[in-house]
Amino acid sequence: MALSRFSVVLCLLLAVCGQAAAQDVTTLKKDMIGQWELATTERSKTCVVTLKSDATPQGFKLELEPACAAALPFTKDITGWSIKGLGDIVRLHNAAGEAVIDFTEVETGIFEGMRTNEGVYILQNLAAARSLAKSMDQMIGDWSMVRGNGQAICALVLTNTDAGNDNFQVFMKGKCDPAVAAFNPTLWRLDHGQMILMSPKGESWQFEADDNAQWRRVPDSADPLIMLREQ
Repeated sequence: MALSRFSVVLCLLLAVCGQAAAQDVTTLKKDMIGQWELATTERSKTCVVTLKSDATPQGFKLELEPACAAALPFTKDITGWSIKGLGDIVRLHNAAGEAVIDFTEVETGIFEGMRTNEGVYILQNLAAARSLAKSMDQMIGDWSMVRGNGQAICALVLTNTDAGNDNFQVFMKGKCDPAVAAFNPTLWRLDHGQMILMSPKGESWQFEADDNAQWRRVPDSADPLIMLREQ
């Protein structure tokens, strides 16, 4: 019996979709080969993973640096990696091929994965991650919070003292504007390109770097707050 026009179109669509999915898997596999950093969101705990192209029954080989097990205990179960879903999931799996953690790309070259009761982990190209670490180091030190007219309203010190959950301690120096004092930031972190100040009450202020190498509070307002690094 001759195929209907609908059946022919459906078959063609399935063939095209299958070919596209195969291309996506091939492209992602090629892009993933190399050294990556597996880390907590603010890199307080890190592990270097080398993804290889050598095939195994469950996927492909990888190598974990010796320090991984101490930094991230769940990595002791990881024996290989594979691509799952529609070619958009990077899986680090155990010897049985079961997922230890699945990653999806959230930004170009940056993958996020979640482990229940542990939180979010980041998989990022090692060179890019080390560049981020350098940026993190540049954040440590004395800062001034100023209004849009240049009036300084508070002096703060961003430290690298670990406060848990990938946060670090921040301290106010001297007398601050009442609004800042009421907010009372005690923690800070870098998250997806934003500087985030947090209070003991769970409130947060977000700042983004602008073209003048300043950090402006977002969303922007008619009377903006700006964080300036003191020289």
